[in-house]
Amino acid sequence: MALAGLFLLVFLAVHLGINMLLLVDDGGKSFSAAAGFMGTHPVIRIFEIVLLSGFALHIAFGLIVSIRNRMSRPTRYRHASRSETSPFSKYMLHSGVVVLIFLALHFIDFYFIKLGIVAPPPGIEQHDFYRRAVVLFTDQTSSSIYMVAFLFLGFHLNHALQAAIQTLGLNHTRHAALIKAASTFYAIVISGGFMAIPLRFTLFN
Repeated sequence: MALAGLFLLVFLAVHLGINMLLLVDDGGKSFSAAAGFMGTHPVIRIFEIVLLSGFALHIAFGLIVSIRNRMSRPTRYRHASRSETSPFSKYMLHSGVVVLIFLALHFIDFYFIKLGIVAPPPGIEQHDFYRRAVVLFTDQTSSSIYMVAFLFLGFHLNHALQAAIQTLGLNHTRHAALIKAASTFYAIVISGGFMAIPLRFTLFN
């Protein structure tokens, strides 16, 4: 689960870098070129399978770990103990479920259109992801849903890096504060960067 999570952390950084091209004021040329490369290059097509496998493994192991944790203590304590466990850690499953629901929605909005499973909106070609993004993010309801989902993604990511490093046995009190700060910084940059895209189209388009 930790290795799959680290793999997805790297993917999110790459995905954000490509999506930030939506903010370039060139009529979508930069983003369309990057999306076209990602959608047609044979190596990237193979990588898609690896990526989907990473998502599946991370989700499956996340559910298994949560179920095992609950089964190990079927009866809750009468009084909740005050611990230093952060809310991000306590509600990782909850934020993960929200992210999973959003991921399904995101697939319907983009990836399934690419595969031909879902028909694109009227007037938009199957592989015209720039116009699809513009139509989606200029709609206030859709834009708000995406921004809320990215906020939950940030909550999930804030604990993800710390948890992965701890699971792999690489944590140490000497650099625990640095890892925590890096995890928080990563979560803010990734979620904030993704939120900036629908926000830009909602406010300035």
